[in-house]
Amino acid sequence: MGLSDERRDVIVVGVGGMGSATAYHLARRGVDVLGLERFDIPHTQGSSHGITRIIRRAYYEHPSYIPLVERAYDLWDDLAEETDRPVIHRTGSIDAGPQGNVVFEGSRRSCEEHDIPHEVLTGAECNERFPGYDLPDDYRALYQPDGGFVVPEQAIVGHTEEAQAAGAEIRAREGVYDWAETPDGGVRVWTDHDTYEADRLVLAAGAWNYKLADALDGLAVPERQVLAWFQPETPALFEPDSLPVWNIETPEGRFYGLPIYDVPGFKLGKYHHLDEAVDPDSYDTDPGPADEVLLRDFTEKYFPKAAGPTMRLATCMFTNSPDEDFILDTLPDHPQVVVGAGFSGHGFKFASVIGEVLADLAADGDTDHPIEMFRLDRFD
Repeated sequence: MGLSDERRDVIVVGVGGMGSATAYHLARRGVDVLGLERFDIPHTQGSSHGITRIIRRAYYEHPSYIPLVERAYDLWDDLAEETDRPVIHRTGSIDAGPQGNVVFEGSRRSCEEHDIPHEVLTGAECNERFPGYDLPDDYRALYQPDGGFVVPEQAIVGHTEEAQAAGAEIRAREGVYDWAETPDGGVRVWTDHDTYEADRLVLAAGAWNYKLADALDGLAVPERQVLAWFQPETPALFEPDSLPVWNIETPEGRFYGLPIYDVPGFKLGKYHHLDEAVDPDSYDTDPGPADEVLLRDFTEKYFPKAAGPTMRLATCMFTNSPDEDFILDTLPDHPQVVVGAGFSGHGFKFASVIGEVLADLAADGDTDHPIEMFRLDRFD
């Protein structure tokens, strides 16, 4: 394989949720960008798939995420308008659990600190308003009307097509297996097809990022995740206009779910499903009986009208940092290499703004977005 004659401004490795958005933002600034994806665009091998992904303004993880999610909403609306693709849908959101739990209390705190409209409901009040739910009476639920879901495949296609229209070169089924710094401070990237050079490199390869950057080893750990779609006995209760997206903390763990959309079934998953750290190149991608039973048992207890026949099971991956917050930075010994990693199962909703952040870091070396809590040096 020879060296490509053209030297790019930026190479983006991974054209999933974060990488496609990064290529989009770079290309719209006139940056000469090459995007490299080892699988198809879009694909089902990593984290950026699953038909629907939750977006919510109430953010129990940490109030510092709120400015980013506000910008993400604006950018998703812009992408929907530009592409005429249904990338975002508003259903409302519920964050619930026993009184004093982190999901409810954290969401309420974020709403109060940032003046986000919300209501506090008892479990009984939530069940009455949204009859698909069956929460215990003593649970507390925070309802926020702007929550909803992003459609990941449509989002990736939209970002990719708009990036291409702005001049980006995107190549699928071309895997990156190594890179190195060049004598002049750029980067050389080797793929299974060719060799390329650029001034800057963005690593947005999801679960594979740690294989491309030693600094991420142990800090961006892939985990096997399983999702289920069950057919409700009364589907109308679980349509987008009847069922807000939800996160619920229970004695069985923290679960999340979404209404019926595009395929049959009420969708749900459990954070850190079976706590299985995996190698993304050699893990069990076939859901089994234990996966299904875990999710069905929860559904029968808290959403009994949804616990009908199984329509679909699917695996994906979380990539977890030690504190479950994002990693957005340049590599300590390679300032021309930008990394976006550790999105820990709550990242896709931010893809539109993460793309903007990574584009800032690649093009300008810094960003105006508040990302100090996501820097690598917090692990020192």
